[in-house]
Amino acid sequence: MELLLDPRTVNSRKVLAGCKLVKAEYTIKQFDYFQAEQKNPEFVAVNPNAAFPALVDGDFTLWESNAILQYAAEKVGDTTAYPVDLKTRSDINRWLLWESSSWFGSCYIYLVENCVKPLLGDTTDSNVLANEEENFHKLASILDARLANNTFLCGENPTIADVAVAAPMHLHGWAKLPLDNHSNLVRWMTENIEKSSWWIDTHIGEGFTLPE
Repeated sequence: MELLLDPRTVNSRKVLAGCKLVKAEYTIKQFDYFQAEQKNPEFVAVNPNAAFPALVDGDFTLWESNAILQYAAEKVGDTTAYPVDLKTRSDINRWLLWESSSWFGSCYIYLVENCVKPLLGDTTDSNVLANEEENFHKLASILDARLANNTFLCGENPTIADVAVAAPMHLHGWAKLPLDNHSNLVRWMTENIEKSSWWIDTHIGEGFTLPE
């Protein structure tokens, strides 16, 4: 599998961590988000959405990061990270859909305002953050309640649902996500996700610096 991405972006980090989790072999073709290389004809030919990441596996191409997670897990037959039991798999799929439809967008507002804008010399808009705060806490509370009695989102082992939901939080300190009232979510992220080898190996540091 060849992954076309910029490892500094949320969804690129997601598929890299997911492939590490399921032990899928891959190569990387790197593009630069800040140079808008996702709009290059070469990349758009694979992903017409002009958004990272994309996958090429022989004559098969795939975009949408959560679909790539599913494909990678299925390809290597990892039934721990993506169990075949109907109810467990449906639960995982639910979190994948929820992340892409709700959680990503809320976290991304904080990422843009507190990380990307300052990095590009722009000014954080406090009104944008204030307008998002209620929605963020609603969504974070859903996760916090789920994690009250679970080590990971769907049981005692990490699944691709954990990878998907963690990815928008990957720079949570720098993005200044308001997590103080969500202790179970903080525990999950700092003790269970961030101490996992598949997460450590795909870490992106402050300033969007790449691992050495």
